[in-house]
Amino acid sequence: MKPQAYLNAFQVLSPAGRGLDALSAALHGGPCPGFGPGPEFAAGGASHPVGRIPFEVRGPERIAREHASRNNRLAYDAVAGLLPDLERLKSRYGASRIAVVVGTSTSGILEAEPAFEALARTGTLAPEYRYEQQEIGSPAVFLSAQLGLGGPALVVSTACSSSARALATARRLLRLDACDAVLCGGVDTLCRFTLHGFGALGALSDARCNPFSRNRKGIHIGEAAAFCLVSADEGPVRLAGCGEASDAYNVSAPLPGGEGAEAAMRAALADAGPGEIGYLNLHGTATAQNDAMEALATARVFPGGLPCSSTKPVTGHTLGAAGALEAAICWDLLCGRASTAGLPANLSDGQDDPALPAIGLLKAPLKVGGLKRAMSNSFGFGGSNVSLVLERV
Repeated sequence: MKPQAYLNAFQVLSPAGRGLDALSAALHGGPCPGFGPGPEFAAGGASHPVGRIPFEVRGPERIAREHASRNNRLAYDAVAGLLPDLERLKSRYGASRIAVVVGTSTSGILEAEPAFEALARTGTLAPEYRYEQQEIGSPAVFLSAQLGLGGPALVVSTACSSSARALATARRLLRLDACDAVLCGGVDTLCRFTLHGFGALGALSDARCNPFSRNRKGIHIGEAAAFCLVSADEGPVRLAGCGEASDAYNVSAPLPGGEGAEAAMRAALADAGPGEIGYLNLHGTATAQNDAMEALATARVFPGGLPCSSTKPVTGHTLGAAGALEAAICWDLLCGRASTAGLPANLSDGQDDPALPAIGLLKAPLKVGGLKRAMSNSFGFGGSNVSLVLERV
């Protein structure tokens, strides 16, 4: 029998603040202190709102220069809340049996920007810059070394599905007996490179994103870190199903009919086995194409509808961190938040797009007792589609 993968603990840092309590409060109508204008990231001459971490990021006291990036510091700040549990796992299994799997898309690009500005001005790279800071594998190498772990250390970078795919990879490593536990999650930080890229695609909104509304204009970018410990040791929530699909339709656009998204969702449900999904956290980026194809796919997979919402109006689209962050939201709901605060509403202007099928978008928080299963969708550039099913034990 294949070993189960339990999500034993989660720590998140988001534009809502530090921890799941702050994030839940913002998702249920409370303040989101990190949301606001981002003039330093102005793209195409226009300043777009962003979701930034609203506190000083606490990295380790000492960090090797080649890993000295804000992205790595943010990852470490989130992981710091898991250190007591991680130490217990090291004592039980040994450091060599604990893996690190991280999803990211920016890594240390932020540190490269001033370095290359200096190169353009002076002909010399800034002396504090190291190419290794921006290598995509840096977060996993850094965390593994910093925490004294000896298992596999790798980064998954598949755009906006990165850390959802990282969670699926963590479960795969456990089932292959490549390790006994995995420190797994996602992290991405704000930088001009990313903002300008999405600006060039015409995908940025000039206001808070407005998912599934007839008035949606696009995404607003956020930054976040979300990490958990995955092991076969029974915990509160099980990663019951993973569905992965690649439609390879276009470098930046999804299949208009949502066939790739549908394939991922059906694969996750088949992998999880019988059981009702009580809540769906939608990818819900508020772009015209994503919301349309996701609504079509969802309507086919769940023809009767189900409680669902996009949480990106609060967090922003956190790119490589989005999959883990939204899995953490589902984890928190399954651990009891669904019956106290309730399933989060779809925070739009309430003017649903009449061209899209009705899928059960929540207009207000919905308190439900005994939530057993939740699904989270993450869809990335190039048709990288991932759906996860989380189940309360």
